[in-house]
Formats: sequence, C-alpha cells, structure tokens
Amino acid sequence: MQAMKRCSIGFCLLTSFLVATMQQAGSGMAAELVRVDRIWDQAHHNAFTDLARFKGHWFCVFREGTRHVSDDGALRVLRSEDGLKWESVALITSDDSDLRDAKLSVTPDGKLMLSGAGALHDPSEGSHQSYNWFSDDGVTWSDAVDAGKRSDWLWRTSWSNEGTAYSVAYHTGDPSDRRVRLYKSDDGKRFDVLVDDLGIDGYPNESSILFLGDDTAYCMLRRDAGSKTGMWGVAKPPYTDWAWNDMGVRIGGPHMIRLPDGRFVAAVRLYDQKVRTSLCWVDPKTGELDEFLALPSGGDTSYAGLVFHDDKLWVSYYSQHESLDEEVETDFTTAIYLAQVKLD
Repeated sequence: MQAMKRCSIGFCLLTSFLVATMQQAGSGMAAELVRVDRIWDQAHHNAFTDLARFKGHWFCVFREGTRHVSDDGALRVLRSEDGLKWESVALITSDDSDLRDAKLSVTPDGKLMLSGAGALHDPSEGSHQSYNWFSDDGVTWSDAVDAGKRSDWLWRTSWSNEGTAYSVAYHTGDPSDRRVRLYKSDDGKRFDVLVDDLGIDGYPNESSILFLGDDTAYCMLRRDAGSKTGMWGVAKPPYTDWAWNDMGVRIGGPHMIRLPDGRFVAAVRLYDQKVRTSLCWVDPKTGELDEFLALPSGGDTSYAGLVFHDDKLWVSYYSQHESLDEEVETDFTTAIYLAQVKLD
C-alpha cells in the first residue's frame, strides 16, 4: 500500500484506502472500507476517541495532550454535519488533573453526556475522579459533575431500555485492590454502587456494555494481568449476577454495538502479530471474536467510537501509523481518524 498523504489543513482524505475489502472467515460476510479521513492532528498527541449522532450532527470527542500520559490532557469536542468537514466547538480543561478517555452518550431526557476521568495532579486523596458533563447542543457544556467514588474509574456509561445508566468502574488506587465495580444511576449525575465486586481477576479495567430488547446485558472487559485475555459477561436484570467467559484473546480499548440485523460488532486493539485497531464480529454466546477488518493503524492506536448510520458503520479511532511512516512528514505523534465501513 502507498503511504498516506499529509494534508496541510488537518483534514486529510486517505486516498490509498478508499476501497479495501476483506472477507470474514467462514461467514461469507464482506466489509468494504469506503473511506478513512484524518479529522484532527492539531495537538502532539491526539487519542482516546468516541463518536455520537446528536440532533442531526456528528460529534467526536478525544483527549489531546503532549504525550500518551501527561499532566496537560484536555477533552476536545468536534462537530460535523456530514462527517467530512469538522470544526472544534469545545475544549474542556482542568486545573488539577489530566483529563482522559472521553465517552459520549445521549441521556433519556435528550441531553448529550460526556464522560471522562481526571488523573489528579495531587493523588494524596485518590488517583482519579470520574466526571460527567451535559449539553443541550454539544457546544456549551455544564460544569463537571463527580461520578462515583474517588479512585474508581467509571469507564463508559451505557443506558438500559428503562433509561438507567450503568458503568463498570475499575479501581486505580491501591495496587492490591484491582476489583471492578458496577455502578448505576437514574440521571447520569448520582452514581451508586450496584455490585461492589464483579469477581474477576487479572487486573480487569476497560469495558463496554450493551442491552438487548429483552433487557439482557452483555459486557466486554479488558484484562492486563495473568493471561491478559478479555472477559465476556452476561446478566439479566437487576444485573447483580453475572456469568463470565474467557474470550481467549488479548484486547484493548473495547467497544461494541448491536447492528439493526442483530449482529454484534466490536472495535478493539489486537496484539497478535502487528498491533492494530480492528473490527470484529462477536458471538454473543461465548464472546468469541472474529476479526473481519483491520483499520489503517499501528503503534499507539485504539479506543474507537462506533455508530451505525445511513447503512454504514462509522468508526472514530486514533493511531500512530502515519508518524511511523518515514515517507510521511508529520507534526504529530498520533492523530484522530474517521472510517466509513459498508457491511454486507
């Protein structure tokens, strides 16, 4: 493949990857990578994305800072009408913490909710604090609202069919306490512990939850110790009793959605062979992943947002692959990309 071209204005069509088709092994399902755009590269390190459709616009959020871990992390909000031309509409900063890992969801009362965590500059009373911000238009945001206990990182908020918010939080304080808790909230502001310990070993952390029409909840969970393989959880209301299955593969930055035809699709960082951000089908019974499309990515990469819209899967993610290409001159370490994928 040819090297991707550097764009002087920060919005770059990656022409080398306009049409790339990969076949899902054993299923006959094809995926066409229609286009990939680099939509932001203004900071030195741009990373940890999420994507949402809200009131007829696209919104993409991510962290920008000096490095992957640095004290100056801020949350950038981009808006677009068509997914091609993007404008910055908000920058959320903090005087006392490195803001990280922004996530988006729409509340039952029609507000856009941005979730993230601050790595506190003064960790004497806890290493992290999770926050939520709220907006009517995605441009003007409320003050931060504390979510959960200090040193509990509420990773991603998912809303049930009844309009209740759930989030798996992993503990970032005492290294001997690596539990994950399940939080719930009626309004996205006050979060209470529903399950104090989900009983998973191996340093569980990042997660994604989705709910089916019959209220069954599915959870994909990352682990970073022991075998480092992901875990797949299933539970029925009231979500206090979970059955867990080892997925048998190491994953990072997990996120998943359910397509209109019922299939589960996930975006994860895969570590076998070349490190990459990939799209995978998920077997809801076992959590087994079937990779069907590796996105243009490499090095420091992952943390995707997923939206199915206009018969295409839209994927935001970040990657280092262009800055690793000796033939491409860049001013950034990692950049934000948006892929459009046509599924058979």
